[in-house]
Amino acid sequence: MPSFAYRISGFNRRRKWEIFLRDFAPQPADRVLDVGFSDNEYSATDNFLEKHYPYRAQITALGIDAPSLFPARYPDVKVVQYEGREFPLADNAFDVAWSNAVIEHVGQHEGRREAQILFLREIARVSTSAFVTTPNKWFPIEVHTRTPLLHWLPKRWFDRYLRWRGIDWAAGDYMDLLSLGEMRRLLRDAGITKYRIVQNRLMGLTLDFVVMIGEARTRPA
Repeated sequence: MPSFAYRISGFNRRRKWEIFLRDFAPQPADRVLDVGFSDNEYSATDNFLEKHYPYRAQITALGIDAPSLFPARYPDVKVVQYEGREFPLADNAFDVAWSNAVIEHVGQHEGRREAQILFLREIARVSTSAFVTTPNKWFPIEVHTRTPLLHWLPKRWFDRYLRWRGIDWAAGDYMDLLSLGEMRRLLRDAGITKYRIVQNRLMGLTLDFVVMIGEARTRPA
């Protein structure tokens, strides 16, 4: 099951990458922001942008992790650490922002909605376009823990199950999965009106959402 799940995850990230390449058409001079880099890599799909972007020296990686291992792996990428609130970056400093499966982890549970709104608002402030993804809460398998159906229970019950299974790292404030309606409400409350949402499907069910903010660009002829 775990190896199959990782293959599905890898397949889906490649599919999202194809959408990104098609709709954002990276150019050598584009300034790119990766919102939510991982200092530790637990799978081959972590830090996907840094592994695959053709102009890696154009990337700035932003995250709450202290950059210890990341700079050695990607020495040509600029790293900025922040405290998880406002981005320490100028308005419109980037042409494209990329944030893959991060927004569901933003903020603590009591103030998570406000933190997620600020997260989207900051992405829109510092970049002219953005590519933001998040898993679908209503997909039958919770993608972080590979748990079927139980993530639909009240959070305290699901957390109890996770701790019983020894998956403590996924309990508490670790994640708050979003539905399509919740994602749209967050965008509305962040003041973002120009966006498009693609629903990536697996066996007819929506696995995750790709939110494209601002103007998508087509590849030059």
